[in-house]
Amino acid sequence: MINNSVATFILVGFSEFPHLQAPLFLVFLSIYAVTLVGNLGIIVVIRLNPKLHTLMYFFLSHLSFLDICYSSIFTPKLLEILVVEDRTISFNGCMTQFFFICMLVITEMFMLAVMAYDRFVAVCNPLLYTVAMSHKLCSLLVAGTYMWGGLCSLIFTYSLLVQSYCRSNVINHFACEYSAILSLSCCDTSFSQMACFVISTVNEVCSLLITLASYVFIIATVSRMPSKGGLRKAFSTCASHLTAISIFHGIILLLYCVPQDKSSWLLVKVDTVLFTAMIPMLNPLIYSLRNKDVKETFRRLIYTKLHSLHIKFR
Repeated sequence: MINNSVATFILVGFSEFPHLQAPLFLVFLSIYAVTLVGNLGIIVVIRLNPKLHTLMYFFLSHLSFLDICYSSIFTPKLLEILVVEDRTISFNGCMTQFFFICMLVITEMFMLAVMAYDRFVAVCNPLLYTVAMSHKLCSLLVAGTYMWGGLCSLIFTYSLLVQSYCRSNVINHFACEYSAILSLSCCDTSFSQMACFVISTVNEVCSLLITLASYVFIIATVSRMPSKGGLRKAFSTCASHLTAISIFHGIILLLYCVPQDKSSWLLVKVDTVLFTAMIPMLNPLIYSLRNKDVKETFRRLIYTKLHSLHIKFR
């Protein structure tokens, strides 16, 4: 039975540091602007350059789309509570925010694992790549990541909806985070906490195993390459993705290691900021700075735009 006893929640945010509200607003606004420009830029570049119409960039465009979505769900509310005194969010709005953030994060986790498998096939079986990674299979893999993310998020969200909230309506966070919401329940939350732990652990372990297994085979194949040029090309193909994976899972594991008690809530908030704000900003930078085709397309776009402006104002 869904208990809707609480009409609104109050997000504490960083209100315990009033002197930091304005600087934090400017920092997060800048991060959000870079995130939107960077990820939209990646999608536009992939669409415009025929050389980038490959499966690797098909996955990358979905990764950028996911980064735009969950940054846009999370950051505007954070910016709002930094500048206005009213820090309330409706019960339904809170649950909706949690559902989509949870779904998009789990989807991105498995999208990165799918990209690792794609790199494994490209490096270890290059002659069979187009057969092994057909467009139909890739579309099914992408659809599967979205569906699994949605299913897991639905379970998590339902476990919050059935709780009875009678202790308080103050969430000691700047977003509707699972443990922060659950801490307000006056029911027995042990089953919900265990279900969350099991599902989260299974997701993390499965995605990490897929990724690690793919890169073990990649490293084994690359180490047997006699040509230094082939080795360099294989490393260049995987370096950006490996960097993104390391940052993503590193921050998740750091969040797992933080004890969920009152004294550690500030660390939880900081780690959540790293996860929900920094990763979407860093991904386009990681992939564009190490990719010649992406950088060349960016340069052509900027040159064309500047050239057209020069002709217009002559």
